[in-house]
Amino acid sequence: MLDRLTKLEERYKELERLLADPQVASDPAKLRQYGQELAELEEIVTPYRRYKTVDEELAAAQALLQEEASGEAKAMLKEEIDSLEQEKSRLWEEIKRGLLVSDPRDKKNVILEVRAGTGGEEAALFAADLYRMYTRYAEEHGWSSELLSSNPTGVGGFKEVIFAVRGPGAYSRLKYESGVHRVQRVPTTEASGRIHTSTATVAVLPEVEEVEIKIAPEDLKVEFFRASGHGGQNVQKTSTAVRLTHLPTGMVVACQDERSQIQNRQRAMSILRARLFAMEEEKRQTELTTKRREQVGTGERSEKIRTYNFPQNRVTDHRINLTLHRLPQVLDGDLDEFFEALMAKDLAAQLEGG
Repeated sequence: MLDRLTKLEERYKELERLLADPQVASDPAKLRQYGQELAELEEIVTPYRRYKTVDEELAAAQALLQEEASGEAKAMLKEEIDSLEQEKSRLWEEIKRGLLVSDPRDKKNVILEVRAGTGGEEAALFAADLYRMYTRYAEEHGWSSELLSSNPTGVGGFKEVIFAVRGPGAYSRLKYESGVHRVQRVPTTEASGRIHTSTATVAVLPEVEEVEIKIAPEDLKVEFFRASGHGGQNVQKTSTAVRLTHLPTGMVVACQDERSQIQNRQRAMSILRARLFAMEEEKRQTELTTKRREQVGTGERSEKIRTYNFPQNRVTDHRINLTLHRLPQVLDGDLDEFFEALMAKDLAAQLEGG
């Protein structure tokens, strides 16, 4: 934890330097971004600096106690040491509480990408169930959701659906949904009543403002094409669909749900920025999250995180061994019990991992 605090203090000093830079002072967007981050870090850095001072004073007082011969002086030093130890303990608890809410991404909106995995059409239908589950959760919390891109099947499923959820604290909860979700149920097309297992993958990305991720025009290949309907037929005579290719990474994003090139391009750029930001964050966080990966789970798309078993009316989160026997309610957006348990586990892992 001390390594993490040191890095946060270094970032705080860097932000102070940035805010004193005339170029930043003339850029309202950067000024607002850096100022907000500085204010958030101040809630941790201030008690951490005081903690270090108290720690030094405590060490000095303890050293004096070993040298002091006078009984009266020793009594005064013991009182001072007791007071300093109490303050040090209080400050440490304050720092821990601050660290648990210090991730600035927790306040961001999110972009969720849900893709059908193994299981054919049944997997696509399950992807649609998950899409509805998250939009219902957003609705119950007074958040908004916006469909950004989709690849629907002919019977109500999705091969892929990408959408934004916007609201205070959206990322702080939905970030735990990244991974493989598994469903066990009897498909409507199964005459023998045999239970099938299908999967869908979920990726949760913090929505990123343009100022946070700069994409150089020369790094972007933009293509326009006609939007397609079910079965691949063209449904528009004009080329309104947009495909963006980020040349340095090879990342490709396509949007066609809107009737306007401008709107499709804006949505594609939003998805691309979020993916690039997530890629950079993953690089930076690799070392810090090694211990947490063993305790909470990686959140990677390859990891099975939850099973939805219809015959048993059961939903099990495998990261925390929590099972709820109210599957319809969960699929209707009742996810808070899972999120609360996951947050508690995550916070405990943060403290243990330091």
